[in-house]
Amino acid sequence: MFLKNLEEFLESFMFKSRWLLAPFYIGLVAANALLLVKFAKEFIKLIPIVISGEGGQVMAGVLSLIDIVLVANLMIIIIFAGYENFVSKIDTKGHADRPDWMGKVGFSDLKMKVIGSIVAISGIELLKSFVSLGEISNEHLAWKVGIHLTFVLSGIGFALMDRIGTGAKGH
Repeated sequence: MFLKNLEEFLESFMFKSRWLLAPFYIGLVAANALLLVKFAKEFIKLIPIVISGEGGQVMAGVLSLIDIVLVANLMIIIIFAGYENFVSKIDTKGHADRPDWMGKVGFSDLKMKVIGSIVAISGIELLKSFVSLGEISNEHLAWKVGIHLTFVLSGIGFALMDRIGTGAKGH
């Protein structure tokens, strides 16, 4: 009897401990607000560059904005999917704006979205470097290409592992 009560207490305690993750997701929401401030600063900094008409710098500035948006989107996916997978289901009361993917992104899907976003962000950083070729050294550019290829290969590796893992379920 004592062991059964202890077991029930421990299981309840461990199950409730998932709420320790909630402050992490709140912190990510706050970090997204900070990204909004960064986006506004980059946007304001871009206005005089657009007016002066320096094409490469305009392109690099716009790519910086896209970079920030991709990171913010990734954070939203992590916040929603992580919270729903590990803490509690989000009750939106049938709100019309509820994203279709909400509640359907499992841990494996989340992992693929994260690596896909990292590859996209890395690609944009690489594109910014190519737009402003005269401003960085060949060695720096080579490092960026190498890092991007590492992310791409990691993404392919994750996709293959997922494919192998889902294929193994049928056996």
